[in-house]
Amino acid sequence: MTENPDADTAGPPNGGGQRQELSVRLTVPEMDCPSCAQKVDKSLQRVDGVVDATLQPTTGTANVTYDPDRVTEADVVQAIENAGYEVVNGGGAEGSSNDELGIAPPSEVWTSSRAIKTWIGAAFVTLGLLFEFVLTGQNLAVASVLDYPLHVADGLFLVAIVTSGYPVVRGGYYSAKNLSLDIDLLMGTAIIAATGIGYFVEAATLAVLFSIAELLEDYAMDRARDSLRELMELSPDEATVRRDGEEVTVPADEVDVGETVIVRPGEKIPLDGTIVDGGSAVDESPITGESVPVDKSVGDEIYASSINEEGYLEFEATAPASESTLSQIIEMVQGAQEKKTEKEQFVDRFSGYYTPTIVVLAILTAVLPPLLISGSATVSLAGFSHTFSGSWQTWFIRGLTLLVIACPCAFVISTPVSVVSGITSAAKNGVLIKGGNYLEAMGEVDAVALDKTGTLTKGELTVTDVVPVGDTDEATLLRHAAGLERRSEHPIAAAILTSADKAGVDDLSDPMDFESLTGKGIRGEIDGKTYYAGKPALFEDLGFDLSRTRSATDGGVPETDTGETANRTFAEDALAALEREGKTVVIVGTESELLGAIAIADEVRPASKRAVERLHALGVEHVVMLTGDNEGTARAIAEQVGVDEYRAELLPDEKVDAVEELQAEYGDVAMVGDGINDAPALATADVGIAMGAAGTDTALETADIALMGDDVGKLPYLYDLSHTANGVIRQNIWASLGVKFLLALGVPLGLVSVALAVVVGDMGMSLGVTGNAMRLSRIVPESLRSDADQETGA
Repeated sequence: MTENPDADTAGPPNGGGQRQELSVRLTVPEMDCPSCAQKVDKSLQRVDGVVDATLQPTTGTANVTYDPDRVTEADVVQAIENAGYEVVNGGGAEGSSNDELGIAPPSEVWTSSRAIKTWIGAAFVTLGLLFEFVLTGQNLAVASVLDYPLHVADGLFLVAIVTSGYPVVRGGYYSAKNLSLDIDLLMGTAIIAATGIGYFVEAATLAVLFSIAELLEDYAMDRARDSLRELMELSPDEATVRRDGEEVTVPADEVDVGETVIVRPGEKIPLDGTIVDGGSAVDESPITGESVPVDKSVGDEIYASSINEEGYLEFEATAPASESTLSQIIEMVQGAQEKKTEKEQFVDRFSGYYTPTIVVLAILTAVLPPLLISGSATVSLAGFSHTFSGSWQTWFIRGLTLLVIACPCAFVISTPVSVVSGITSAAKNGVLIKGGNYLEAMGEVDAVALDKTGTLTKGELTVTDVVPVGDTDEATLLRHAAGLERRSEHPIAAAILTSADKAGVDDLSDPMDFESLTGKGIRGEIDGKTYYAGKPALFEDLGFDLSRTRSATDGGVPETDTGETANRTFAEDALAALEREGKTVVIVGTESELLGAIAIADEVRPASKRAVERLHALGVEHVVMLTGDNEGTARAIAEQVGVDEYRAELLPDEKVDAVEELQAEYGDVAMVGDGINDAPALATADVGIAMGAAGTDTALETADIALMGDDVGKLPYLYDLSHTANGVIRQNIWASLGVKFLLALGVPLGLVSVALAVVVGDMGMSLGVTGNAMRLSRIVPESLRSDADQETGA
């Protein structure tokens, strides 16, 4: 358990003094279903001084806020144990980051005390059935109770009832104590009632089968919790830190911000930080979901749980272990369970009526037919006839069977296990979904709005074309352009210098008499000669008639004045074509000669076009690009990526208007942006999705969903996962309800036994909905699929 003494403080109504509230996180492994949580909640509500309780069955944790002046932590623990559940410490070692985050530890389901009692009971039931139906000659009477003879088989059944039924009856006792009409109370009542009137076979069978069902449900929930544990286990518990000139190994949560941490090849990075020495390829897949290592050097940010592939690194810790990007992801994944989907809210409301209704029907089934039917009665309907007897024994068993069917477990867990499976699967693949409601909403969007800069494009200017004129070659053109740009601080200058460096052009000269020509370009003297670099308008001011200057393919020779236009000119061909593609053109030359042109653009991400295609293929009706960029650039990018529509030159408030128009025309809209300057539009959309949120606190806090890496290709995966999750939830809800309904119809006809109700209606459906939910983990981004899967469209 963990405690936060500064969790909340609040002054009393009279304004005198300050009342401090403490918050404690307790691990309750056996609290693994909504009805269990309901029982614990009712027990805590009766404790004076408990201010708030957040119970999470999928993690087996309880976060309780209480007033220490009125109640102690021991009282809180006792209240939970009064509901019938043991409280243990957190999932990790004491003081570890895992313990701080809290999750129930893995349980030894099949060797637990409950399991041993179940196996003993199963063995005695088997022996009892053997004497009852096979070795009838040896099934002798060994005792009598109230003149009722007890045979060997009966004794064996009673042992099975006591061993396997005790945990069930105990749970029923606590349910009754907390006024909770749940499965434990129903089953415990059924076992006691059947035993009390001598139906030992039914009572023993019910006790054993239900205990096995409970073990299977525990196993299924433990599997669901495994996905959360895997996230928690990504971050190492220890870090190597340089202190007083020496390297020491300490727990990761004891490393202070600003300390120097050392990571050798093959080791995990224990905290978020900034590299101060060394360089290496770093596997960031735990954070971004991308398996391709990223080259990191001095000044680059690195994240906890990433793996240092090959080099030696020293970095400065920028956040404590409890505030690392991974820790935030885990906490948000756990917190996502609190934001219920609409379907989950429906299930909660429905189950509140379902269980009492079936219980009443069970009582009526056990009591009314024997009172109304004398001997036997035949009912005919639409050619079908059935004879009913008025036997008390027969109808008691059928009422007992309906009690079993009244258990809403499979129905109630159908949605939360699907949500947990979907959200944790997404987190492993670099997509952080902040709540089940957003998972559901994303799967129902009709239109997707995409910001251009930083979403469809890389958000960085890059040289895309180098077009020399006449006898000038590319290296010469880049050398003069980069030489001039060395003195400029414009983003275009950085792009040209980077391009020159990649091309191996390194013999650059510092320009003399450098001058920035505002709004047009720059000028400087290189090797005694004045060169210019800038917009086409700059060279037109210098006296060039660009429309009469041929491209390199025309030999760089000016056209004659005869007006011949058989070969288009440089400006009309190359220059115009580049500008039509939305690129910025920088021309380089002297007052009398043009060296050529360099085109710069915010390069489209390689995955953008495929992402739009996949969204359409998956069923998204409309994909639109929203940008503040000019019409020409917007049109060019829109054509490249294949969006249905684009809207250009939009201010932030105009993007909000655009989203609202899309909602009015198409329905639910998801907006994808960088999480900061697109914040108004993200907030307006039904689902706001932030790009490249790794390490960005603002995006992590404000977005409904965050793509942790700069990969718009994860967007189709997100929609596919969410859409499939909605289908899985619907399947689970209706399958569990349908099976219960069919079983309930079969009970009065004598077609459904207690065993069948437990095996199919409870155990079978609980396993079925959990297994169906787990298949969400098999949905992966397209980039991680095998070639065979992609070819078959899997």
